[in-house]
Amino acid sequence: MERPHSHHAQLACRICLVRHGETDWNVARRLQGHLDIPLNENGMAQAASTARHLESLHFDAAYSSDLQRAWLTATAIAAQRPHAVQSEPRLRERHYGIFQGLTYDEAMARHPEAYARFKARDLAQPIPGDGESLVGFADRVTAALTQIAQRHPGEQVLVVTHGGVLDIAHRLAAAKALEAPRDFTIPNAALNWIALEGGRWRLIAWGDESHLVAALDELPGT
Repeated sequence: MERPHSHHAQLACRICLVRHGETDWNVARRLQGHLDIPLNENGMAQAASTARHLESLHFDAAYSSDLQRAWLTATAIAAQRPHAVQSEPRLRERHYGIFQGLTYDEAMARHPEAYARFKARDLAQPIPGDGESLVGFADRVTAALTQIAQRHPGEQVLVVTHGGVLDIAHRLAAAKALEAPRDFTIPNAALNWIALEGGRWRLIAWGDESHLVAALDELPGT
């Protein structure tokens, strides 16, 4: 017999979030933001091993940031799959304004006041030079992930994106404040699982890098 109201239950959408493979700028601790930096050789190898690791998993759809470090990772994973990767520019990294192209040390030395606000996780202040505020960035990411999940009830979806986006996704799923210090890792090409069910996000698993030999941890902004 059918459970009462079971047809009204909102089916969960499970999202597998993958951070792009490594770039030379990750290694140099250089802030990429919207700058379109390619994967390095190690990053291509990480994308390939992630693809192999996910081979046996079914995905109903795949979405990626349109920046090539994410796009190349996503297309490697989706290469043998029936669904083409869909480009979603709202999954881009945060725009880091005047910090883009600088290492963390250079950003701190050249723009000490703006960098101090950035490190303190100031919510409302946009980074100078057309950068995004933390709250504006979080709103963009939350809207993109929510829309993707609502489009795929009862399905499993792959999302390939950036470290800063994953920082927001973890806080969203774990109900953790945006301004709280980060106490979780975001390695290149690791697997992270969240779900939207009945209008509520939840965290399933985070930072699985068992398929990778050595992935650099994310520092905010790479």
